[in-house]
Amino acid sequence: MRARIAATVIVAASLLLSTAGCSFFAPQATLKHYDPSDGVGATVGQVKVRNALLLTKDGQQASFLVNLINDGQQTVNVLIQYDGTTASGASGKVDTRVQLDAGAVKTFGSSDTRQLLFSGINSKAGSLFPVFVQYGTLTGEQLLVPVLDGSLLEYSKLLPSPLPTATPSASPLTNPSVIPVPTPTATATTK
Repeated sequence: MRARIAATVIVAASLLLSTAGCSFFAPQATLKHYDPSDGVGATVGQVKVRNALLLTKDGQQASFLVNLINDGQQTVNVLIQYDGTTASGASGKVDTRVQLDAGAVKTFGSSDTRQLLFSGINSKAGSLFPVFVQYGTLTGEQLLVPVLDGSLLEYSKLLPSPLPTATPSASPLTNPSVIPVPTPTATATTK
């Protein structure tokens, strides 16, 4: 009697393991992280960078499209850094800082938000451009951001807007929809 019960248990266990073996030993595809759009993403501490990409007409000036999400309880100043080249040929790191309040989401480059303009990127559409994101004393992430042009309908109206030109007037000319990124200066950096 005990032999029959033991045999039945062994047969049931082997049947259970053989039918559940694939899902028991194989990794679940739904648990793998991927970027569901044209852009790329990363997480630096409490800040999530989502759907980052560059749009350019000429491969020199680009609009940086990105969503920055602060999941933490403190305001942070996010550093966005890239290598740029000025018209005079000087090259160096170009820094832009974005204040991100606790629990806030900031979007740049969409049709109803401000643009972050990158100048002197020297990257044509179809390439990948390195952009470094960091805040505080945390180790940052370097993203290889795809560079796209306006050939896709959804990006055709998001290409970089020209910076306003100075005109003589009593009040300074400003465009609140464009954030000019500072001109790079030649600096020595160590990596």
